[in-house]
Amino acid sequence: MRFVDPSAPSDPPLSDDRRPGDDAEQLARRFEAERPRLEALAARVLGDHAEAQDVVQQAWLRLAGSGDGTGEEIDSLPAFLTTVTTRLCLDRLRRRVPVPEETVEAGESAPDPAEDMALADTAGTALQLVLDRLSPNERIAFVMHDSFGFEFGIIAAALGTSEQAARKLASRARAKVAQPRGEDPLADWEVVDAFMAAAREGDFTRLIALLAPDAVVRGDEEAIATGTPAAIDGREDVAAFFNGSAHAALPVAVDGRPGSAWYHRGHAMVLFDFTVAGGRVTRIDFRARPELLARVVRRDGADPR
Repeated sequence: MRFVDPSAPSDPPLSDDRRPGDDAEQLARRFEAERPRLEALAARVLGDHAEAQDVVQQAWLRLAGSGDGTGEEIDSLPAFLTTVTTRLCLDRLRRRVPVPEETVEAGESAPDPAEDMALADTAGTALQLVLDRLSPNERIAFVMHDSFGFEFGIIAAALGTSEQAARKLASRARAKVAQPRGEDPLADWEVVDAFMAAAREGDFTRLIALLAPDAVVRGDEEAIATGTPAAIDGREDVAAFFNGSAHAALPVAVDGRPGSAWYHRGHAMVLFDFTVAGGRVTRIDFRARPELLARVVRRDGADPR
């Protein structure tokens, strides 16, 4: 019996990874070992962890019902499940909104090798806002390659296209993600809020993604007196400082700029004043001068302007 995935042109090849001796319990154990990786991939593509869990469960149901274990073989169970999960995600993306797919001509020249470098450090929470602007195929290609490091051959198989076309899709997505602020900017307030969310959640990877390599933290005298550091240099140290912290900080605006502030008993005590450039945090100033704190206003997460 040949497994057929109705949501895609063709399925991954079947070979000796699924052995005739595998029973349902063994197959389930092997699938559960892959589940965390599949859910991470689906969550990044779809931007919704609950939906990702649903997709991965659907992938399991398709695998469990794909044959009776008497002659069916899978070249690589991880690759097989990656392809099925990706196609299920792609199907959901296409059903969300009528986003037109961009045609990729097979004869187009291959991108510069530099374009193939992974940009995983750009794939933080704020990036989800940019991913929503990509076509489904671009989104799949970008996330699989730049966030998870899949080879373009695997991406091409998942999308039912050529390897060259998959490279072009990832390249186009990468160009859109890196667009200058004047064209299609990722707003500063989105970056600030994504950074603070990653801090509260203890997501070190996302913090690194949202920080410029030479990011710094500085504190004024009043802030230092409350216990903030005077200086932190480099994104690793900045990310380490914020990782798992800032639970009492709330989104604010000061003089029209987005920021965050530590509140105590309803009063802003320390302002986290962000400087953002190119979609990344370059500097955070801890500021606690009374005249400045008097201008701090709470916001609901929307653009403070």
